[in-house]
Amino acid sequence: MNRLRENEHITGYVFSAPFVLGFLIFTLYPILSSLYYSFTNYNLMEAPSWLGLGNYERMFTEDDKIGKSFQVTFTYVFASVPLRLIFALFVAMILNTATKAVGLYRSAFYLPSLIGGSVAVAIMWQQIFGDQGLVNSALSLFGIESGTSWIGNPSTALWTLIALSVWQFGSSMIIFLAGLKNIPKDYYEAASVDGANAVHRFFKITLPLLSPIILFNLTLQTISAFLTFTPAYIISRGEGGPLDQTLLYSLYLYRKAFSHFEMGYASALAWVMLVIVGVLTLLIFRSSTRWVHYESKGD
Repeated sequence: MNRLRENEHITGYVFSAPFVLGFLIFTLYPILSSLYYSFTNYNLMEAPSWLGLGNYERMFTEDDKIGKSFQVTFTYVFASVPLRLIFALFVAMILNTATKAVGLYRSAFYLPSLIGGSVAVAIMWQQIFGDQGLVNSALSLFGIESGTSWIGNPSTALWTLIALSVWQFGSSMIIFLAGLKNIPKDYYEAASVDGANAVHRFFKITLPLLSPIILFNLTLQTISAFLTFTPAYIISRGEGGPLDQTLLYSLYLYRKAFSHFEMGYASALAWVMLVIVGVLTLLIFRSSTRWVHYESKGD
Protein backbone atom coordinates (compact mmCIF):
# COMPACT_ATOMS: atom_id res chain seq x y z
CA MET A 1 0.00 0.00 0.00
CA ASN A 2 2.85 2.37 0.81
CA ARG A 3 4.43 1.69 -2.56
CA LEU A 4 1.07 2.25 -4.23
CA ARG A 5 0.65 5.61 -2.50
CA GLU A 6 4.17 6.64 -3.48
CA ASN A 7 3.45 5.71 -7.08
CA GLU A 8 0.23 7.74 -7.01
CA HIS A 9 2.10 10.74 -5.61
CA ILE A 10 4.77 10.46 -8.28
CA THR A 11 2.11 10.20 -10.98
CA GLY A 12 0.42 13.34 -9.65
CA TYR A 13 3.71 15.23 -9.61
CA VAL A 14 4.49 14.16 -13.18
CA PHE A 15 1.10 15.29 -14.51
CA SER A 16 1.25 18.63 -12.64
CA ALA A 17 4.89 19.29 -13.58
CA PRO A 18 4.15 21.02 -16.96
CA PHE A 19 1.86 23.55 -15.32
CA VAL A 20 4.14 24.10 -12.33
CA LEU A 21 7.24 24.52 -14.50
CA GLY A 22 5.37 26.78 -16.92
CA PHE A 23 4.13 28.94 -14.06
CA LEU A 24 7.57 29.19 -12.46
CA ILE A 25 9.44 29.92 -15.71
CA PHE A 26 6.96 32.03 -17.67
CA THR A 27 5.00 33.77 -14.90
CA LEU A 28 6.68 33.90 -11.51
CA TYR A 29 10.23 34.45 -12.77
CA PRO A 30 9.27 37.37 -15.11
CA ILE A 31 7.24 38.96 -12.30
CA LEU A 32 10.13 38.82 -9.83
CA SER A 33 12.58 39.93 -12.53
CA SER A 34 10.51 42.99 -13.38
CA LEU A 35 10.30 43.86 -9.70
CA TYR A 36 14.10 43.74 -9.47
CA TYR A 37 14.58 45.71 -12.70
CA SER A 38 12.21 48.42 -11.45
CA PHE A 39 14.92 49.36 -8.95
CA THR A 40 17.68 49.42 -11.57
CA ASN A 41 18.88 51.27 -14.63
CA TYR A 42 18.62 48.67 -17.37
CA ASN A 43 18.74 49.22 -21.15
CA LEU A 44 19.05 45.62 -22.41
CA MET A 45 22.59 46.30 -23.68
CA GLU A 46 24.39 46.59 -20.37
CA ALA A 47 24.10 44.88 -17.04
CA PRO A 48 21.48 46.51 -14.77
CA SER A 49 22.85 48.97 -12.23
CA TRP A 50 21.10 49.52 -8.90
CA LEU A 51 19.14 52.76 -8.50
CA GLY A 52 16.94 52.00 -5.52
CA LEU A 53 13.82 54.17 -5.69
CA GLY A 54 15.28 56.34 -8.45
CA ASN A 55 12.85 55.20 -11.15
CA TYR A 56 9.85 55.84 -8.89
CA GLU A 57 11.15 59.27 -7.86
CA ARG A 58 11.70 60.16 -11.50
CA MET A 59 8.19 59.00 -12.36
CA PHE A 60 6.47 61.39 -9.96
CA THR A 61 8.91 64.31 -10.02
CA GLU A 62 10.56 64.53 -13.46
CA ASP A 63 8.42 62.73 -16.04
CA ASP A 64 6.20 65.34 -17.69
CA LYS A 65 4.19 62.79 -19.70
CA ILE A 66 3.18 60.45 -16.89
CA GLY A 67 0.40 62.80 -15.77
CA LYS A 68 -1.04 62.92 -19.29
CA SER A 69 -0.97 59.13 -19.60
CA PHE A 70 -2.79 58.83 -16.26
CA GLN A 71 -5.43 61.33 -17.41
CA VAL A 72 -5.98 59.59 -20.74
CA THR A 73 -6.09 56.13 -19.17
CA PHE A 74 -8.54 57.00 -16.40
CA THR A 75 -10.78 58.84 -18.88
CA TYR A 76 -10.73 55.80 -21.14
CA VAL A 77 -11.46 53.34 -18.31
CA PHE A 78 -14.20 55.35 -16.58
CA ALA A 79 -15.94 56.08 -19.88
CA SER A 80 -15.57 52.81 -21.78
CA VAL A 81 -16.33 50.32 -18.98
CA PRO A 82 -19.76 51.73 -17.93
CA LEU A 83 -20.80 52.30 -21.55
CA ARG A 84 -19.80 48.78 -22.51
CA LEU A 85 -21.63 47.21 -19.58
CA ILE A 86 -24.78 49.28 -20.15
CA PHE A 87 -24.85 48.41 -23.83
CA ALA A 88 -24.12 44.74 -23.12
CA LEU A 89 -26.95 44.54 -20.58
CA PHE A 90 -29.34 46.28 -22.97
CA VAL A 91 -28.63 43.81 -25.77
CA ALA A 92 -28.74 40.85 -23.36
CA MET A 93 -32.20 41.86 -22.18
CA ILE A 94 -33.41 42.07 -25.76
CA LEU A 95 -32.01 38.62 -26.56
CA ASN A 96 -33.50 37.24 -23.35
CA THR A 97 -37.00 38.06 -24.58
CA ALA A 98 -36.43 36.79 -28.12
CA THR A 99 -37.47 33.27 -29.06
CA LYS A 100 -36.31 32.89 -32.66
CA ALA A 101 -32.74 32.88 -33.96
CA VAL A 102 -31.33 33.74 -30.52
CA GLY A 103 -28.26 31.62 -31.17
CA LEU A 104 -27.57 33.43 -34.44
CA TYR A 105 -27.87 36.88 -32.89
CA ARG A 106 -25.81 35.83 -29.87
CA SER A 107 -22.99 34.62 -32.12
CA ALA A 108 -23.15 37.75 -34.26
CA PHE A 109 -22.95 40.07 -31.26
CA TYR A 110 -20.17 38.02 -29.67
CA LEU A 111 -18.01 38.02 -32.81
CA PRO A 112 -16.52 41.52 -32.27
CA SER A 113 -15.19 40.40 -28.89
CA LEU A 114 -13.23 37.64 -30.59
CA ILE A 115 -11.59 39.90 -33.18
CA GLY A 116 -11.94 43.32 -31.54
CA GLY A 117 -8.40 43.43 -30.15
CA SER A 118 -6.70 42.37 -33.38
CA VAL A 119 -4.44 44.49 -35.53
CA ALA A 120 -6.76 44.12 -38.53
CA VAL A 121 -9.73 45.58 -36.63
CA ALA A 122 -7.62 48.47 -35.35
CA ILE A 123 -6.59 49.26 -38.93
CA MET A 124 -10.22 49.03 -40.02
CA TRP A 125 -11.22 51.40 -37.21
CA GLN A 126 -8.50 53.78 -38.34
CA GLN A 127 -9.98 53.82 -41.83
CA ILE A 128 -13.57 54.21 -40.61
CA PHE A 129 -12.77 57.34 -38.60
CA GLY A 130 -10.30 58.82 -41.06
CA ASP A 131 -10.91 62.00 -43.03
CA GLN A 132 -12.19 59.93 -45.98
CA GLY A 133 -13.69 57.21 -43.80
CA LEU A 134 -17.11 55.69 -43.46
CA VAL A 135 -18.23 58.05 -40.67
CA ASN A 136 -17.61 61.19 -42.71
CA SER A 137 -19.21 59.56 -45.76
CA ALA A 138 -22.33 58.76 -43.72
CA LEU A 139 -22.47 62.30 -42.34
CA SER A 140 -22.19 63.75 -45.84
CA LEU A 141 -25.45 61.98 -46.75
CA PHE A 142 -27.17 64.24 -44.21
CA GLY A 143 -25.45 67.36 -45.51
CA ILE A 144 -22.82 67.41 -42.75
CA GLU A 145 -19.39 67.94 -44.25
CA SER A 146 -16.81 67.21 -41.60
CA GLY A 147 -13.68 66.83 -43.72
CA THR A 148 -11.51 66.15 -40.68
CA SER A 149 -10.09 62.95 -39.27
CA TRP A 150 -11.82 61.89 -36.08
CA ILE A 151 -8.62 60.11 -35.06
CA GLY A 152 -6.47 63.12 -35.88
CA ASN A 153 -8.67 65.53 -33.96
CA PRO A 154 -7.44 65.94 -30.34
CA SER A 155 -10.99 66.39 -29.03
CA THR A 156 -12.33 63.16 -30.56
CA ALA A 157 -9.31 60.86 -30.89
CA LEU A 158 -9.77 59.16 -27.50
CA TRP A 159 -13.49 58.71 -28.08
CA THR A 160 -12.78 56.63 -31.17
CA LEU A 161 -10.92 54.20 -28.91
CA ILE A 162 -13.81 54.27 -26.44
CA ALA A 163 -16.23 53.51 -29.28
CA LEU A 164 -14.08 50.53 -30.28
CA SER A 165 -14.12 49.29 -26.69
CA VAL A 166 -17.91 49.57 -26.47
CA TRP A 167 -18.20 47.71 -29.78
CA GLN A 168 -16.50 44.73 -28.10
CA PHE A 169 -19.39 44.15 -25.70
CA GLY A 170 -19.99 40.53 -26.66
CA SER A 171 -18.27 38.77 -23.75
CA SER A 172 -20.12 40.86 -21.16
CA MET A 173 -23.38 40.33 -23.04
CA ILE A 174 -23.01 36.54 -22.91
CA ILE A 175 -22.42 36.63 -19.16
CA PHE A 176 -25.37 38.98 -18.61
CA LEU A 177 -27.58 36.77 -20.75
CA ALA A 178 -26.67 33.72 -18.68
CA GLY A 179 -27.50 35.65 -15.50
CA LEU A 180 -30.83 36.85 -16.86
CA LYS A 181 -31.88 33.31 -17.75
CA ASN A 182 -31.26 32.25 -14.14
CA ILE A 183 -33.77 34.77 -12.76
CA PRO A 184 -37.08 32.93 -12.10
CA LYS A 185 -39.95 34.20 -14.23
CA ASP A 186 -42.24 33.83 -11.24
CA TYR A 187 -40.78 37.02 -9.78
CA TYR A 188 -41.79 39.04 -12.83
CA GLU A 189 -45.24 37.48 -12.95
CA ALA A 190 -45.85 38.23 -9.27
CA ALA A 191 -44.64 41.82 -9.74
CA SER A 192 -46.94 42.27 -12.75
CA VAL A 193 -49.90 41.05 -10.70
CA ASP A 194 -49.02 43.63 -8.04
CA GLY A 195 -49.07 46.37 -10.69
CA ALA A 196 -45.34 46.88 -11.22
CA ASN A 197 -44.46 48.26 -14.65
CA ALA A 198 -41.35 47.39 -16.71
CA VAL A 199 -39.22 50.09 -15.07
CA HIS A 200 -40.10 48.93 -11.56
CA ARG A 201 -39.44 45.29 -12.49
CA PHE A 202 -36.04 46.24 -13.88
CA PHE A 203 -34.87 48.18 -10.83
CA LYS A 204 -36.54 46.01 -8.18
CA ILE A 205 -35.97 42.54 -9.64
CA THR A 206 -33.51 42.45 -12.53
CA LEU A 207 -30.75 44.68 -11.17
CA PRO A 208 -30.69 43.27 -7.60
CA LEU A 209 -30.65 39.65 -8.77
CA LEU A 210 -28.13 40.45 -11.48
CA SER A 211 -25.81 42.43 -9.19
CA PRO A 212 -23.30 39.56 -8.65
CA ILE A 213 -22.95 39.27 -12.44
CA ILE A 214 -22.54 43.04 -12.68
CA LEU A 215 -19.77 42.87 -10.07
CA PHE A 216 -18.00 40.13 -12.01
CA ASN A 217 -18.27 41.97 -15.33
CA LEU A 218 -17.26 45.29 -13.77
CA THR A 219 -14.12 43.83 -12.25
CA LEU A 220 -13.16 41.91 -15.38
CA GLN A 221 -13.75 44.81 -17.77
CA THR A 222 -11.97 47.35 -15.55
CA ILE A 223 -8.82 45.23 -15.49
CA SER A 224 -9.10 44.62 -19.23
CA ALA A 225 -9.50 48.35 -19.95
CA PHE A 226 -6.28 49.20 -18.11
CA LEU A 227 -4.45 46.63 -20.25
CA THR A 228 -5.72 47.99 -23.59
CA PHE A 229 -2.77 48.40 -25.93
CA THR A 230 -3.21 47.21 -29.53
CA PRO A 231 -5.90 49.69 -30.69
CA ALA A 232 -4.04 52.67 -29.22
CA TYR A 233 -0.76 51.52 -30.73
CA ILE A 234 -2.12 50.86 -34.23
CA ILE A 235 -4.51 53.79 -34.49
CA SER A 236 -1.98 56.33 -33.18
CA ARG A 237 0.95 54.60 -34.94
CA GLY A 238 2.63 54.13 -31.58
CA GLU A 239 2.92 57.87 -30.90
CA GLY A 240 -0.06 58.47 -28.62
CA GLY A 241 -2.18 60.36 -31.12
CA PRO A 242 -2.57 64.12 -31.54
CA LEU A 243 -1.24 66.01 -28.49
CA ASP A 244 -0.92 62.67 -26.64
CA GLN A 245 -4.71 62.34 -26.49
CA THR A 246 -4.51 58.55 -26.95
CA LEU A 247 -1.37 58.01 -24.88
CA LEU A 248 -2.72 55.19 -22.75
CA TYR A 249 -0.57 54.09 -19.83
CA SER A 250 0.16 50.73 -21.45
CA LEU A 251 1.29 52.46 -24.66
CA TYR A 252 3.54 54.82 -22.71
CA LEU A 253 5.03 51.83 -20.87
CA TYR A 254 5.68 50.10 -24.19
CA ARG A 255 7.39 53.17 -25.63
CA LYS A 256 9.69 53.45 -22.64
CA ALA A 257 10.58 49.76 -22.82
CA PHE A 258 10.95 49.08 -26.54
CA SER A 259 11.45 52.50 -28.14
CA HIS A 260 13.70 54.13 -25.56
CA PHE A 261 15.05 50.84 -24.13
CA GLU A 262 14.50 52.02 -20.57
CA MET A 263 13.55 48.59 -19.25
CA GLY A 264 14.13 49.52 -15.62
CA TYR A 265 11.86 52.53 -15.82
CA ALA A 266 9.26 50.55 -17.79
CA SER A 267 9.29 47.88 -15.07
CA ALA A 268 8.60 50.56 -12.48
CA LEU A 269 5.71 51.81 -14.61
CA ALA A 270 4.33 48.28 -14.79
CA TRP A 271 4.40 47.86 -11.01
CA VAL A 272 2.67 51.20 -10.51
CA MET A 273 -0.05 50.01 -12.89
CA LEU A 274 -0.34 46.79 -10.91
CA VAL A 275 -0.84 48.75 -7.69
CA ILE A 276 -3.44 51.05 -9.28
CA VAL A 277 -5.44 48.14 -10.72
CA GLY A 278 -5.19 46.28 -7.42
CA VAL A 279 -6.44 49.27 -5.43
CA LEU A 280 -9.36 49.89 -7.80
CA THR A 281 -10.29 46.21 -7.72
CA LEU A 282 -10.20 46.28 -3.92
CA LEU A 283 -12.44 49.37 -3.88
CA ILE A 284 -14.92 47.67 -6.20
CA PHE A 285 -15.10 44.63 -3.94
CA ARG A 286 -15.36 46.75 -0.79
CA SER A 287 -18.21 48.78 -2.28
CA SER A 288 -20.01 45.61 -3.40
CA THR A 289 -21.27 45.01 0.16
CA ARG A 290 -23.63 47.96 -0.35
CA TRP A 291 -25.08 47.12 -3.76
CA VAL A 292 -24.55 43.43 -4.52
CA HIS A 293 -27.42 41.14 -3.53
CA TYR A 294 -26.73 37.52 -2.62
CA GLU A 295 -29.74 35.30 -2.12
CA SER A 296 -27.86 33.08 0.35
CA LYS A 297 -27.49 36.03 2.72
CA GLY A 298 -31.18 36.79 2.58
CA ASP A 299 -30.61 40.51 2.09
